[in-house]
Amino acid sequence: MTIDRSAALPDLDQRRVGTSDVRLPPSVLLEGTSGRILREALLLFAEQGFHGTSIRDLAHACQIRSATLYAHYPSKEHVLAELVRIGHEAHHARLVGAQGRDSVERLRTVVREHVLAHAEYPLLAVVSNNELHALSPEMAAPAMLLRADGRQLLMDIINEGISEEVFDVPDAFLAVTAISGMGMRVANWYGSGVPYSPEQIAETYADFALRIVGAA
Repeated sequence: MTIDRSAALPDLDQRRVGTSDVRLPPSVLLEGTSGRILREALLLFAEQGFHGTSIRDLAHACQIRSATLYAHYPSKEHVLAELVRIGHEAHHARLVGAQGRDSVERLRTVVREHVLAHAEYPLLAVVSNNELHALSPEMAAPAMLLRADGRQLLMDIINEGISEEVFDVPDAFLAVTAISGMGMRVANWYGSGVPYSPEQIAETYADFALRIVGAA
């Protein structure tokens, strides 16, 4: 049975993100001024974009002087690079930790973790994905390596399923692109006003992924 909950969804037409809830993985130390800078930068970069946020905006949000900010981070780009690093390392760890007995189960668990990472930390995911382009090639390189590795992991699972004849997909590259993209978009619309839990979204998107590869 199809369930339509669209009437309960918030209006996101004029918003970049669906939440203002600042959350970072528990492994991230958020104490002191450095932590406050990361928290405030996360919200500002997610809502206004990196280029739409000035050093003065960030210092004002942190209730510190610009000179104090520079004492903790050499530049605004370094603040962004740290958030991008945190986001990509947390996401990559979830993907490589996803296990399964066969290609069908592995695809399901990897997609679940991919979606959960974007639903549980939406602001971090938006900044990590949407503002990555603002970094110099050198500062973006570590994140780009993790992205490539995660994409290859998904590609390997799909190719394995094709070889085992449990997946029926005409183009593995496009399947990976579609599956990755739909999970990433969750971060833009998911928030506390959405009538789904992260687990519900992850399970449903895993079903969608299996249909994309012809396994469902």
